[in-house]
Amino acid sequence: MGRGHLPIGRRERAKQAKRERIMTAARELFAEHGVSRVTTQQIAHRADVAIGTLYLYASTKAELLIMVQNEKFATAIDDGLAAANATVGQGALEPVAALIRPVVECLREHTENGRTYLHELVFGDPVEPYRQAGLALAGRLEDGITGLLTRDEHIDAADAATLARVITAIIHISTTATVYLHRSDEAVLADIRDQIQATLAPHHRAA
Repeated sequence: MGRGHLPIGRRERAKQAKRERIMTAARELFAEHGVSRVTTQQIAHRADVAIGTLYLYASTKAELLIMVQNEKFATAIDDGLAAANATVGQGALEPVAALIRPVVECLREHTENGRTYLHELVFGDPVEPYRQAGLALAGRLEDGITGLLTRDEHIDAADAATLARVITAIIHISTTATVYLHRSDEAVLADIRDQIQATLAPHHRAA
């Protein structure tokens, strides 16, 4: 049977298998060397695909990084939301801190990759599909923080949405700024927690 007559199911399975090999190769190489020291040719070689085939799935190295990091980011948000739901009744600070812990750890697992990922989401083309998916995840994180803040009787819905944007900005700066790169995850998380506490304090004082 000629290639043009392959059943759709088989063709799609082949495409999926190639995508998984590319993702695995990119994930391993980025983890081993960091995004700046990896080439698309190296990824194609490890995935055992032609460079032209790789470009059918992602046209740039940045897109490959976003593909890989999106999966990690999504898992971190899921883990954070589960942890936050286990702290019901502990005010706003504890649930928010529980939510962001796995997110911060994910972004700092390999600091260069995490910084580049966030940079690409913020400054890259927002209509590119993988960036759209990453931005949707960032929105999900922000919505999760908003939902946790609305559980606090001293914070209304409008303020909760604004505060969530402030908190995500704090996370972004704390995980990307060069001056903080030498810090441990625990030090960064403690600093973020202090900043969140100071951000929420005026609402409690007013109450």
